[in-house]
Amino acid sequence: MTTVPVRAAPEAARPRNFTRWLSTTDHKDIGLMYLALGSLFFFLGGVEALLMRLQLAAPGNTLLQGQTYNEFFTLHGTTMIFLAVMPMLLGFSNYLLPLQIGAKDMAFPRLNAFGFWLSALGGLTLYLSLLEGPPAAGWFAYAPLNERPFSMSLGIDFWAVALLLTGTGTTLTAINLIITTMRYRAVGMNLWKLPLFSWMVFVNAFIIIFAFPALNAALIMLEIDRVLSGHFFAHGGSALLWQHYFWFFGHPEVYIMILPAWGIISEVIPVFSRKPIFGYEFVAGSTLAIAVLSFAVYAHHMFAVGLARPVNLAFAASTMLIAIPTGVKVLNWVATLWKGSIRFTVPMLYALAFLLQFTLGGVTGVSFGVLPIDWQLTDTYYVVAHFHYVLMGGTLFALLSGLHFFYPKMTGRMMSEGLGKLAFWMNVLGFNGVFLVQHALGVMGMPRRVYTYPDLPGWGALNMFSTVSAFVLGLGLTLTFINIVVSSRLGRVAGDNPWQAWTLEWATSSPPPRGNFAMLPPIRSRRPLWDLAHPEDLDHKRPNRHDQQGQGHIRPEEKGHDQ
Repeated sequence: MTTVPVRAAPEAARPRNFTRWLSTTDHKDIGLMYLALGSLFFFLGGVEALLMRLQLAAPGNTLLQGQTYNEFFTLHGTTMIFLAVMPMLLGFSNYLLPLQIGAKDMAFPRLNAFGFWLSALGGLTLYLSLLEGPPAAGWFAYAPLNERPFSMSLGIDFWAVALLLTGTGTTLTAINLIITTMRYRAVGMNLWKLPLFSWMVFVNAFIIIFAFPALNAALIMLEIDRVLSGHFFAHGGSALLWQHYFWFFGHPEVYIMILPAWGIISEVIPVFSRKPIFGYEFVAGSTLAIAVLSFAVYAHHMFAVGLARPVNLAFAASTMLIAIPTGVKVLNWVATLWKGSIRFTVPMLYALAFLLQFTLGGVTGVSFGVLPIDWQLTDTYYVVAHFHYVLMGGTLFALLSGLHFFYPKMTGRMMSEGLGKLAFWMNVLGFNGVFLVQHALGVMGMPRRVYTYPDLPGWGALNMFSTVSAFVLGLGLTLTFINIVVSSRLGRVAGDNPWQAWTLEWATSSPPPRGNFAMLPPIRSRRPLWDLAHPEDLDHKRPNRHDQQGQGHIRPEEKGHDQ
């Protein structure tokens, strides 16, 4: 087999002014806008977190009053989950999925843009509540705190409308991702040849379209209660009903925020271990199991509300059960590292940190499946530590790994390795300094969701250590942002495939042009660029019942992709 260079078509001239971003329907532009939107709100959520940590630095502190603290607490949680982490994950999904499957764009480009602008409008709506009085009922807005007379200002109404907008935008994007994956894969790429990032985005989109309707329905019922004096959750309704609706969405939401992150890790570790992923079928199959089980564990958030004992036992069992497919992934990643030719680049360092931190978060999560432990720790800082180890130590570090890994493809420039490694160590030390000690605070009995606390032995010292570490983490993330900005102008030119990776996005120029590809390599295995560069060691000649022969070089217009 002769090696044929794969080059992208010359990019047609596009307007470089601001209006281009307002009118674009290119999936790559929309992906970058999602990343920028998520980064903006991550900054806002981070500032809110630092102010809360300053308030909690010492017992009896009076920097923030109780109402103000509750407002920051509500804005921080809502911002980080709905306006920071999810948009950044959707940004990577939008940018990379069409490239990885060999498509020219998303199936419905205008719908893709509409979904983004709905999410952006939702974020703006939430922060417009500052003019009227922000919501102060927590990001979960439990009834009756979300009802009048407990929330008399319009803050909860702004919060509900904001989540409806972002939820609708996210659902539209999920539908688009599903149809794009089903309809516009390159010739020769069946579902079992999808890169694991694309596979997990695909499965994740199904979780979104089943989970978000529950939240949207609850939000509509809440507004009927507040505006039309309905009786769903208050005034004779059931406060517990809100928790059922919210957590039926809320626990799958945890996996909505982690599956694409797992996909990033599943791309980074093989490339920098110079080995294909160990047990592809097990990683992909365990993702399907998690998608189903994610809806069967939601009531473990409600063990302390007085559910019937058989219900508690059933959800305790499902909480332990879902750890099995999650553990399978960790074992597969470790097996991929085993005896690999590991390169400790910045993306790989973040991936390794992810492995350790996410595993710790997972282990503490399994402990909540033991009912007596859950009853003892459910309203303590142990939960805060667990939650952040999963979504920050896990998802955020995976996002940082993906940012450094895919930055050359998005910009055509390499990020600084020296500055990247300095920021990495500050982020690792800062993050673990903030949240590791909070496990101890929880076991010692410090309650969460409080703006002050008594001067009990050890509480003040551990909280001060956590607060100082938060500023170390903030400095590390600031260095990462500086690296992003400076490298876009001064970074070394990357070339098309600086990491010697194997999937289709590295077969086009950096950054890719409109239409993405002029020609695609033959897709005979899960590593088409490996096959192209190593004709003597083809993946598709290895025994694998899912790998069938491809069809030579295929032009995108020959695939029937109708835009």
